[in-house]
Amino acid sequence: MNNLKTTLLFPLLISSILLTGCNEDTLNSLEASADETIEEKISALPLEAISSEEEASLLFMREEEKLARDVYLHLYAIWNLNIFNNIADSEQQHTNAVLLLLNRYQIADPVGSNDTGVFVDQSLQALYDALIASGSISLIDGLLAGTTIEETDILDIEQALLLVDNQDIKLVYESLLKGSRNHLRAYVRQLANQGLDYTPQYLSQQAYDAIINTPTETGR
Repeated sequence: MNNLKTTLLFPLLISSILLTGCNEDTLNSLEASADETIEEKISALPLEAISSEEEASLLFMREEEKLARDVYLHLYAIWNLNIFNNIADSEQQHTNAVLLLLNRYQIADPVGSNDTGVFVDQSLQALYDALIASGSISLIDGLLAGTTIEETDILDIEQALLLVDNQDIKLVYESLLKGSRNHLRAYVRQLANQGLDYTPQYLSQQAYDAIINTPTETGR
């Protein structure tokens, strides 16, 4: 996953994108409602032996979800657009879900008391810095930072799911994947409202089309 982040760090594309309101409030409400039961769902599953690959995956995922939250909070402070703030709230729920797993397996939390924008994983630190720099140039670049995060999150979670077999970890990752697909759909809806046809940056066209042609996912 770190190699994927390194590969995706620098080719941040710039396009002309405008944003209007949509139903991110409803989307965020659906995700919050689902997350109210995530701890109960995890607790109902057996505590299995954890592999070194699974442990490394959890450590990375905890900070990757924090990165999404931190970037969106920064972009909301600059551009004052609700999509950034609402999805930042969702990303907080995502990183909290991973923290539940870290605590369950008694793995030290890499986030701890770290401030916004501070990461142990240096590939994530570099990615955060790049996204903040590009996203702060203009609204257009800020919105593109958002789509970049969601596409790369989808790819990283899909790869992580190939490495894990513990039921509770798979449950959380599948939940995160639904959330990331929902967030990408939300951004694309904004572009469609402006008559703009978004082209995926990192997902294959086939994978992107499958996501966009599926309704908003619930049951997280």
